[in-house]
Amino acid sequence: MKQSRMLLPTLKEAPSDAEALSHQMMVRAGYIYQVSAGVWAYLPLADRVLKKINQIIREEMDKVNGVEMMTPMVLPAELWQESNRYESYGPNLFKLKDRKDRDLILGPTHEETMTEIVRDSIKSYKKLPLLLYQIQDKFRDEDRPRYGILRGKEFLMQDAYSFSADQAGLDAIYDDMAVAYRNIFDRVGLNYKVIYADSGAMGGNGSQEFSAPAPVGEDTIAYTDGDYAANIEIAESQFVGEQQTATPADLTKQATPGAHSVDEAAAALDLPASQVMKSMLYMAETGDDKQAILVLMRGNDEVNEVKLSKHVAADEIRLATEEETVAVLGANPGSLGPVGVGEEVRILADRYLEGMVNLAAGANEDGFHYINVNRDRDFRVDEFGDFRNVKEGELAPDGKPLKFTRGIEIGHIFKLGTRYSESLGAKVLDQNGREQDIIMGCYGIGISRLLSAIAEQTADEHGLVWPKAVAPFDIHVIPANAKNEEQMSNAEAITKTLEAAGYEVLLDDRKERAGVKFADSDLIGLPIRVTVGKMIGDGIVEVKVRQSGESFDVAIDDLVAKIESLEA
Repeated sequence: MKQSRMLLPTLKEAPSDAEALSHQMMVRAGYIYQVSAGVWAYLPLADRVLKKINQIIREEMDKVNGVEMMTPMVLPAELWQESNRYESYGPNLFKLKDRKDRDLILGPTHEETMTEIVRDSIKSYKKLPLLLYQIQDKFRDEDRPRYGILRGKEFLMQDAYSFSADQAGLDAIYDDMAVAYRNIFDRVGLNYKVIYADSGAMGGNGSQEFSAPAPVGEDTIAYTDGDYAANIEIAESQFVGEQQTATPADLTKQATPGAHSVDEAAAALDLPASQVMKSMLYMAETGDDKQAILVLMRGNDEVNEVKLSKHVAADEIRLATEEETVAVLGANPGSLGPVGVGEEVRILADRYLEGMVNLAAGANEDGFHYINVNRDRDFRVDEFGDFRNVKEGELAPDGKPLKFTRGIEIGHIFKLGTRYSESLGAKVLDQNGREQDIIMGCYGIGISRLLSAIAEQTADEHGLVWPKAVAPFDIHVIPANAKNEEQMSNAEAITKTLEAAGYEVLLDDRKERAGVKFADSDLIGLPIRVTVGKMIGDGIVEVKVRQSGESFDVAIDDLVAKIESLEA
């Protein structure tokens, strides 16, 4: 392929709004082009990378009997209303109407659609299990698109759905998909972690997330040097609560003007932050019912809202507004506490508070706190539980210290159970002729996110560095002086020889200075560069490995063998 015939708009400088390394380099190297905020075009080089990733996915899906198909991107709202996700999915759902005023959405995921197809097509357990997948654009109306294609409004995804007659069938496919996804991420050259994760809006009761460590990752991963890794939302540590033995002192109210945070209250009361009780009011909503929940923590701990939500088991749980807080507790956030709170408010406390005495807490009066607050005497707790985020250095369940890193979510697998089949009526007749709900799983890879993840992990200050398995071309052939007929004719002959040996070759036939060509070559990031320069008269070319920077003078007759040895 001649580079002069490619759409390859390289840039010397990155866009001013490009924060992530992958965003900077993929724009500069001419892989992606921003059409509008969060909406990107994949230019020819990126398209070639995507096609290679897709082929790897298809090969691994074939191994686990996955069957590819395609569903529409524009979907009727009715199915999402049946599954109760039309409203609960939130503002990220693109909603639109057709000319007949029918409600439609742009699909962010396709559980409902796949369930409908199987519901109307499969009636007997004998036709199961099935594993169906597609590779397709998805749409989510991100409030704050950022980091290039890492978080956009339109993105490419492989989404797969399994349908089984029993739990054993689901478990077998789930395990197969876990292996398939590991194989895919291994083959594309990623460093990744398999972590325990929250099922979130997908529902179900089991999930694993595949996350690529990177500074711009949106998730925090808690992991150890052993076998433990989990998303911070559900990460656990070994409980090492202490029993304080001080004698309960008299409850005393003190003025704390201007103290709105735990640290400010601790300073005003001359106490360590760990002795100040953090009190946060939440509202739990289920249907039309709304309940106020006061959550109590040690002052230096953070509420984990996923753990809290799972414990409360409401449709939605959120922080109370300032108006709601004043109406329920009589004070603004920063002066809240459990003393005197009535039975109408459910009080949950983190388990680390259970053994503590003589705490400080807001007095439910702006600008005042209590000191020497003690459970049972001064306030009640309805339930204790694990409601906090773990911290680095704490011991994980495997007994090793927790470490934190940021990670890019690149894949996720879920055991959905009957979450969708039940709400949409997808049933089969079992061996006894009785109807039963189909048991489902769903599985997804953010394919366009893989480009960002790979770039984040491999790029350097000069440009992209693609692993061979997904590089848009295998070899970049560069005649140093395109005006030199000897260099140009040899470059073309070398290109044909390499292509005949099975390599994909990009020939830089542009009439540009050598320095421009070499800089662009580093930006583009192909695994191997062959430079046809002044030594061509002696039958010698230079071979350079992009990843290591190593270079070799090689005789033309030995070129294919040398490249093969570098790949071994």
